[in-house]
Amino acid sequence: MTTLSLFPLLLLPLIFIITTTVTFPSPAQAGGGQWQLLQENIGVVGMHMQLLHNDRVVIFDRTDFGLSNLSLSNGRCRNNPQEQVVKTDCTAHSLEYDVVSNTFRPLFIQTNVWCSSGSVSPNGTLIQTGGFNDGDRTVRTFNPCPNCDWQEFNAGLAARRWYATNHMLPDGRQIIIGGRRQFNYEFYPKKDATAKNIYSLPFLVQTNDAGAENNLYPFVFLNVDGNLFIFANNRAILFDYNNNNVVKTYPSIPDGEPRNYPSTGSAVLLPLRNLQKPSVEAEVMICGGAPKGSFQKTLQGSFVGALNTCARMKITDPNPNWVMETMPGGRVMSDMLLLPNGDVLLINGATLGSAGWESGRNPILNPFLYKPNGVNGSRFQLQNPSRIPRMYHSTAVLLRDGRVLVAGSNPHVDYKFGNVLFPTELRLEAFSPSYLEAGSDDLRPTLVFPAPQSQTKLKYGQKLKVRFQVTAKLVKNLVSVTMLAPSFNTHSFSMNQRLLVLDEVKPTNKVSSKKIVVEKSALVYQVEVTIPSSPIHAPPGYYLLFVVHQEIPSQGIWVQLL
Repeated sequence: MTTLSLFPLLLLPLIFIITTTVTFPSPAQAGGGQWQLLQENIGVVGMHMQLLHNDRVVIFDRTDFGLSNLSLSNGRCRNNPQEQVVKTDCTAHSLEYDVVSNTFRPLFIQTNVWCSSGSVSPNGTLIQTGGFNDGDRTVRTFNPCPNCDWQEFNAGLAARRWYATNHMLPDGRQIIIGGRRQFNYEFYPKKDATAKNIYSLPFLVQTNDAGAENNLYPFVFLNVDGNLFIFANNRAILFDYNNNNVVKTYPSIPDGEPRNYPSTGSAVLLPLRNLQKPSVEAEVMICGGAPKGSFQKTLQGSFVGALNTCARMKITDPNPNWVMETMPGGRVMSDMLLLPNGDVLLINGATLGSAGWESGRNPILNPFLYKPNGVNGSRFQLQNPSRIPRMYHSTAVLLRDGRVLVAGSNPHVDYKFGNVLFPTELRLEAFSPSYLEAGSDDLRPTLVFPAPQSQTKLKYGQKLKVRFQVTAKLVKNLVSVTMLAPSFNTHSFSMNQRLLVLDEVKPTNKVSSKKIVVEKSALVYQVEVTIPSSPIHAPPGYYLLFVVHQEIPSQGIWVQLL
């Protein structure tokens, strides 16, 4: 954690301290994290998920599964003569989940969103792209407002986008890369009417395994130099998307094994620190997946053990190399989520087989917690297991209160609830990392300013005074302020996921010696931090801001970086 200089403020009367606490039913107590069943049946498979800045999560599956278990409201029906299963469908294939009230409502989606992608625009609107059949060129938007629903724009894309990856760019556009049989990329929205629609990306041809592909849903991260890190199969490049030029070719992962769909490992850009320094380091971590040929072997009834390795590389190094680590066990189809304190959670998935219909076996119920700053060889911690297998088409997203929302699992062509190894899963649950256990309450910061409900607008490079309370004795050099960009999660990859550790502003004057007023044994502390100065480090949009004390995060508050 970044060392911060902290100084107590005069305590405000408690009636003026604005806090917000989301209260939920108490989960069963256990060490190494807690699990909580939120909904027994949400009616829709959670194949895709995105948290929005109104604390609601948009969840959707595909329109050609057949009838879902959630009816559309007000007698609406989806009539689609191009549909391959049910041409008149009065059930929903998308929903909005309200985190605070633990309720959900159906949403109407017309075109097929199967294996699509997305990201959130700077104004907070979910921009969702592509899919299958009649939806492969469609752009859909969802505005986070009361009773809003999907808006769809046919032919919004220049190419079919199925299994593509999206990433937000510093100028507020998103880039859409790849997809099945698409070795190219495009932007949304276009800069102008004369802009070129499609740009060739030969790297996607070079990483395409004939018959297996293994380069779908490529892992994409915006590097601190403004270029894109793109990983597909077992290789990576640094790509200048403005000039359609490969800046650097990175070494292949040492074991040579594929990590993208259908081998389906996962990846994160580790927390970015020291953002005001001239040279900022960026490091990527890729974990799990399935050995080459695993998908083809599942078609013959043979299920190969998943990879138990992770690979880390500082992509900003002049001569970068992968450093390999070993997980407690193999994982395929797992999700990797950045937690507010900088730890990484690996959750969902299986230990045998690959992604794809009926292609996974032996679900892995225990999440792994990974501490990036620990000693190599002892960075992983096994967490308590769920009781629900989360196989192909599972998802996970971090919530503002620090829990992880988990949904989905349907390794079948349609909804199947009986006489199958892994029934279609409609339960919604949450995993609470150990930092949420009651024993950490006295260490947990409570944000006072910015006010939790204010959704403060921030400017690049501005100084921000963050005020918070801590019940226990404050350890000054174990406090940090972090900003996290919520991700679009599908097929074991969280697009646009990004965690920034904000730099401390060194005080220029001595702290006032005025006596601190203590009321009800509560102190209010203040730390001044600097918001990233460049949209290359932090693309514009909504972020969750946390104060972290001794690795225990506060609840997040929404801020908008403009």
